[in-house]
Amino acid sequence: MAPIEKIKDTNSAAGRIILVTSFFSIAYAVLRYHVLGPIPWKDFPFFILNKGIALTGFILLILNFSLGPLKTIGGPVPSSYLNSRKSIGMTGFLLVLIHVLMSFLMFRPTVYSQFFLIDGTLTLNGGLSMLGGVLAFVTLWAYNLSFQTFLREDTKFIQFITSRRFMLGAMLFTLIHLFFMGYKGWLDPSSWHGGLPPISLVSFILFLIGYVINLLGRK
Repeated sequence: MAPIEKIKDTNSAAGRIILVTSFFSIAYAVLRYHVLGPIPWKDFPFFILNKGIALTGFILLILNFSLGPLKTIGGPVPSSYLNSRKSIGMTGFLLVLIHVLMSFLMFRPTVYSQFFLIDGTLTLNGGLSMLGGVLAFVTLWAYNLSFQTFLREDTKFIQFITSRRFMLGAMLFTLIHLFFMGYKGWLDPSSWHGGLPPISLVSFILFLIGYVINLLGRK
């Protein structure tokens, strides 16, 4: 009986979680912007795929941060999901890195006009969103370092990176990035393509739920 229990304890649902999350995130982006929206299909390989990748990465990071705290407050979290946290967390970080690089290549007034003034400088919202994004990415990068073998013996570093304060701070920076990225569009449902909320709003709501779970369940 013991060997069977051990197998169950090491069972991971990471592959399934990543696959399903990727499919629905990219499908949502395609449905909202191409099928129901005005974005031409020529923009799928970079502009729209970037949105799907970002949503996938954000969801995976939310799961990585929140499954443990959700279990702590009594949520029905299978052991296979708990055993998936490292894999989905690292995958989420890599997808966010891809999102950052793709966004950097596209970040100009002709693509993101809402973030630029006529003279080419950033608006206040644009600056706050970019600042939140940079700080969020740096904290995520630091958290990712906690999985590196050569740092596992640095007890103080690991304790700080995985602490409640650090995790809540990292999530708060992401919320700031998402909020200033698109809150103006959130307030005008009539502009939503097909009545579907923007990906930034979907990500913000999911991250906010994850933040509350971490606030309640993370020690």
